[in-house]
Amino acid sequence: MMELPVDLIKLPKEWEIQPIIKVAELNRGVSWRKADETNENGTLVVSIPNIKDGYIDFNSKFNHYLSLAIPEPKRLRIGDILCVGSSGSIHNVGRNSKITYLPSDKIAFASFTFVCRYIEKKIDNDFLYFLLNSDVVPFDRYTKRAADGKFNFQLREFESAMRVPVPPLPEQRRIAYVLSTVQKAIEQQDKLICATTELKKALMQKLFTEGTKGEKQKMTEIGPVPESWEVQPFENTGEVVYGIQAAVASNLKPVGYKILTNKNITLDGKIDLEKINYFELTSKRHFATILKKGDLLFNWRSGSKEHVGKTAIFNLEENEYVHSSFILRIRVNNNHNAHFLFYYLNYLREVGYYQKVQTFSVNAKFNKSAINAMPIALPKKNVQDDIAKIISRIDNKLDSIRSKHSLLNDLFRTLLHELMTGARRVHDLDFQNLNINDTKELSV
Repeated sequence: MMELPVDLIKLPKEWEIQPIIKVAELNRGVSWRKADETNENGTLVVSIPNIKDGYIDFNSKFNHYLSLAIPEPKRLRIGDILCVGSSGSIHNVGRNSKITYLPSDKIAFASFTFVCRYIEKKIDNDFLYFLLNSDVVPFDRYTKRAADGKFNFQLREFESAMRVPVPPLPEQRRIAYVLSTVQKAIEQQDKLICATTELKKALMQKLFTEGTKGEKQKMTEIGPVPESWEVQPFENTGEVVYGIQAAVASNLKPVGYKILTNKNITLDGKIDLEKINYFELTSKRHFATILKKGDLLFNWRSGSKEHVGKTAIFNLEENEYVHSSFILRIRVNNNHNAHFLFYYLNYLREVGYYQKVQTFSVNAKFNKSAINAMPIALPKKNVQDDIAKIISRIDNKLDSIRSKHSLLNDLFRTLLHELMTGARRVHDLDFQNLNINDTKELSV
């Protein structure tokens, strides 16, 4: 969305434009010296690391306790909106959470944070919270880079210059209600994603150690596996080849083939096409890297140990993609199920197998020779098929939840902008088409 000064936004005639200090009190937090610090009997001071997405972590390892007498404006209250006032990233300045509870009445906030506190009868607190998280309040415009490279919020400049749209209080409450409803639906999807992901992990653990029939186990080099499964070198499953060894970071023009790098593979085994590079094939070696449906893409080298072994299954258009050098392509033979191997390789990464058998340097790696020689427990082909189907079903469920989560996020961002600028009014919303769960009457 394009950001506009609120003065230039065509607001509904019932709305006002007010200086922010007319509707909210702004306070920067407390400063202290090392000598002012004490034990947990002192006043807890929360700082930037305590500000999480949607909540305040009062049990952070970065907590400080002070022996100082803290003035009341620098103490947190229920309803306060605590904001980041300094960061190495300009986009982090202004990030905030609303205080919904306090573990004690002795909690202050640090100097590189600031509080936005609503003025009763002037503005609804929930409305203010959403306003501060909309593009109507551009924190970056009031942020300057310091000599140490950090971006610092200019609170006093913001106080004197920032003007905000202020609808009548009943409309503020209705706007806040709508946005809260969508936000709660997003949180529900977050919980479903976490629960389904944990279910998938538990299911994979059971299937790869007990099979589909709860078999007795035998101990192998790769840990406990079903008794009937056969341990073989991985090279028996198919052909493993290196990708293109060439610099591709600057190849952004759509010339040649799209080239997948390790950055295009996510930890959950998806192919992310948000950033894609291109490569012109000039040799027989290059043409050998053209990808086919069902190919496995194994990240064998990374600056992060946790990323070594992340695997995706290629399911995009054929004859359009190749792969780079930090990816091994595994073309599975007809005796094995590619989806089974896809899940198994990611399972081995999640249980830390690759790190156990490799000595990692700064650039962690598990190369072609290592994966060819790697022992892998394999059931008969029909069992591979069954296991792949079982896990695929839960994967499809996850994809469905994530899709809804993404749609709700898009809806929230759109509504946040439109409702805060009056481009869309609450009374004009069609709740049936909003696709949110809670559509109670807006009678606030």
